[in-house]
Amino acid sequence: MSRGGRDWIAMLITDIIGIAGVACVLAAFFLLQIEKVRGDSLLYLLLNLFGACLLIVSLTVTFNLASFVIEVCWLAISLFGLGKLAWRKWGKRSAS
Repeated sequence: MSRGGRDWIAMLITDIIGIAGVACVLAAFFLLQIEKVRGDSLLYLLLNLFGACLLIVSLTVTFNLASFVIEVCWLAISLFGLGKLAWRKWGKRSAS
């Protein structure tokens, strides 16, 4: 297989990964809008976290600074929310 063929395959794989990331983020937002999850729920936060991670991976082949910045922020906010959720649950256990 030629080098160009490998580049095409790498782009296809990262596109699929990126689309999976978009699906995660959109699913989280949709579930929030139809009130199936809360904004501080584990599922919502994990969907956003995984979505951001997958989108960042997809940017390794075709880099876009603006997309990278928003995904890093999305990732950081999701981690913050997960930390807040863990702290809240851990605090309740230690208070009991």
